[in-house]
Amino acid sequence: MTSSWKQQLVQVLLVLVSCGHGDTKTAAPTPTPLPPVTPLKQDAKSAVLTGKNFTERVELSSPVNMTLSCTWKGDQDKPPNITGHWRKDGQEIQDSRVTVMLEDENYKLIQVFSVVSEKDLGNYSCVFGNEARIDFILEVLQMGEKRDKPVVSYIRDFVVMTCKVEENKPIPTTWNWYTSNGTDKEQINTTASKRFKIVSEERETKLKVKDLTLDDAGQYYCGAVYPIGTSVGQVELKVITFMEPLKPFITILIEVVVLVAAILLYERSRAKKDSAEGTQTNAEQNTEPQGDDKGAEGNDSVRQRK
Repeated sequence: MTSSWKQQLVQVLLVLVSCGHGDTKTAAPTPTPLPPVTPLKQDAKSAVLTGKNFTERVELSSPVNMTLSCTWKGDQDKPPNITGHWRKDGQEIQDSRVTVMLEDENYKLIQVFSVVSEKDLGNYSCVFGNEARIDFILEVLQMGEKRDKPVVSYIRDFVVMTCKVEENKPIPTTWNWYTSNGTDKEQINTTASKRFKIVSEERETKLKVKDLTLDDAGQYYCGAVYPIGTSVGQVELKVITFMEPLKPFITILIEVVVLVAAILLYERSRAKKDSAEGTQTNAEQNTEPQGDDKGAEGNDSVRQRK
């Protein structure tokens, strides 16, 4: 029994040792699957050119595969084929030059462009020969509301500036506000300054500035952020003192005082002149009767002699 037990113990130890020298490599982790790639939305714009130049503006809010189609009626000659090419912001696109055949009395150019970010926006032009051109200006959709007059508020007061997106346009993903530092736009950080507060809804954003100073005056920009880029609106702020509205009235008051003073001086000088003239007249009147009396006395003496 003892030897049998020992043999069994030895066999168990041998099995454990053999397992220790086996392959101890761990299985590689399962790679995380990549998120599915959403295909770009398809869109198309076309234009027909009868003269030499035509421009069409295209507003976008999200990335698209944009198919641009150009049709040119041609000139009087209408050769059987011409050379056509595409440009982006005035620069010819590489490998875009092709031979365009005359079909049904028209020349046609069609090209698909992937517009996935703000740098892909711009002026896309199809050019027929060296003279006829159609421009497609691809841009972030614009805000409909534009303010021509500045927002006016007083020093040490507060002001609320507003930007809106029209009801028929997509809702922005977020809103931002910027100030102008002279050469560029600087985003407003509401956590750094408690004087600024931004309140945004789906189609509207408001910037509130309190404790206004003269340095707060200037240009402010609201940005409606879309997947393709940011649509920017502009608001001008004018900060004035409480004396500013009174300046026209003060100017009028000064003019009235000057006018009244001029009238009084004129009346005074006229009164002095009238007084001087009256004194001179009275003196002349007092002098004339004495001459008459002397004449009368002379006549009486003549009569007596006769």
